[in-house]
Amino acid sequence: MKETQPKIVVIGGGTGLSVLLRGLKRFHVDITAIVTVADDGGSSGRLRDEFHIPPPGDVRNVLTALSTVEPLLEAVMQHRFKNGSGLSGHSLGNLLLAAMTDITGDFVTAIRELSRVLNVKGKVLPAANQSIVLKAEMEDGSIVVGESKIPQSNKIIKRVFLSPEEVEPLFETLQAIREADLIVLGPGSLYTSLLPNLLVPKISEAVRMAKAKKVYICNVMTQPGETEDYTASDHVQAIIDHVGAQLIDTIVVNASSVPKEVSDRYALEGAKPIVYDEGRLKSFGFEVISDKIIQYDNLLIRHNARKVSKILLSLIPTSSEQTT
Repeated sequence: MKETQPKIVVIGGGTGLSVLLRGLKRFHVDITAIVTVADDGGSSGRLRDEFHIPPPGDVRNVLTALSTVEPLLEAVMQHRFKNGSGLSGHSLGNLLLAAMTDITGDFVTAIRELSRVLNVKGKVLPAANQSIVLKAEMEDGSIVVGESKIPQSNKIIKRVFLSPEEVEPLFETLQAIREADLIVLGPGSLYTSLLPNLLVPKISEAVRMAKAKKVYICNVMTQPGETEDYTASDHVQAIIDHVGAQLIDTIVVNASSVPKEVSDRYALEGAKPIVYDEGRLKSFGFEVISDKIIQYDNLLIRHNARKVSKILLSLIPTSSEQTT
């Protein structure tokens, strides 16, 4: 009898999601990644505007992270052209997704076909089969339009919301959430990577109704123009304010200190380590797992994907627990 793989749904976008998925794919699990389609900057934004397709950048990164092909093909997917009046700034992987969408007539089909080419472990699904415009209401009452422009406004975010507000998710997305053994939110930019997924009404409702345990992986560093001076509990409060408290059962937060030379480097960009404010975090009533879950890559802080993956796997009920 074939052993059933635990089903893990990971929701987010950006670098944090890709790092985590590179760790998870090494384990015996069935992965579904639900990826934001709110990006409007750089190569993704240009392709979105010119071809009227959902932005491919976050999807490309996730496909590459979950691929099991030779490193050279991975490098080809991530290659960004530096020259050429039309090509400069474009990632080859973005162009491939745009071409596949043009050929198949559908973004989701394009992802599915490219997944086969890249021998992707798991399934990659966009939060919707259409572009979403992310807007932010700032503390001063002004509205900023566009995911890439929100952090550049240098204002404090009051809330983010989608246009159109009633976005339909894919049937496969809702089915994956319903059937999941574990649902993981993040890591990734709070307002521009994670919340755009959860603000799709039927996605947040499906997560809320799902029987799986829901885990939020808190970021390690604050982000200029987005979460400046945020503590770990501030991140959780923002999620609750936008989509309610029922989307989180467990919070995973970093408890290790960051070396001065690393924090000094981030300080130049206006970022600093997120404070683990244990008392307020536990006051929400969620399970809190604090551990040393970071590593360094050329003075860049990343989640230790292998360690975080092991924590996540430990939260999945065994067959006997699920039947009791």
